[in-house]
Amino acid sequence: MSVVSKKTKKGNTDKNSIWKKYNLKWVIIIAIWTFFLTIGISVFSEIILSNTKLVYAFVILLIIIFIGVISDMVGIAVTSAEERPFHAMASDKVDGARFAIKLLKNAGVVSNFCNDVIGDICGIVSGVAGATIIMKLESTIFPRAFVTIILTALVASLTVGGKAMGKSVAIDQSQSIVYKTAKVLDFVNKKFGIDLIPNMNGKK
Repeated sequence: MSVVSKKTKKGNTDKNSIWKKYNLKWVIIIAIWTFFLTIGISVFSEIILSNTKLVYAFVILLIIIFIGVISDMVGIAVTSAEERPFHAMASDKVDGARFAIKLLKNAGVVSNFCNDVIGDICGIVSGVAGATIIMKLESTIFPRAFVTIILTALVASLTVGGKAMGKSVAIDQSQSIVYKTAKVLDFVNKKFGIDLIPNMNGKK
């Protein structure tokens, strides 16, 4: 084999190994999904909030923040939980055990999706929701700029505080959180025939 062909083969091998090592296919796919999901959810929340009373708009804002906190907890739990107990449960055919194993085998992808994708989308949407609420507020004794600063600070403090508390709970109760999440996935699979984590090799 010539020197050129050896170098070419080595170069292709290096590119393939980098592609697999850093899972660039997943990075590209999740970036595209995040782009369209953010647009869709932002437009949807804008339409809902603009036609909703102020009190209900605040409730929706709190729900969005809560979803972000719960998603962050799941992302941390899958990186902290142990897989061995769920194998014993799966051998006894316990509901949800199979999905718990699949979550843990794909911990990196699940953590990325929960912490980064869902978490960041909820952060963006909560900002949009806060802006919509500010626009809905009628003129008060306080300047609109002051109300904007206070509401922005409130959303940030609830998000950061909730995630800080959620991280401690996720690490301490990782097995329980993974199992409860797996039971939800198992229910969706049995009820609607949708397998949200069809792959078990940790590559997708």
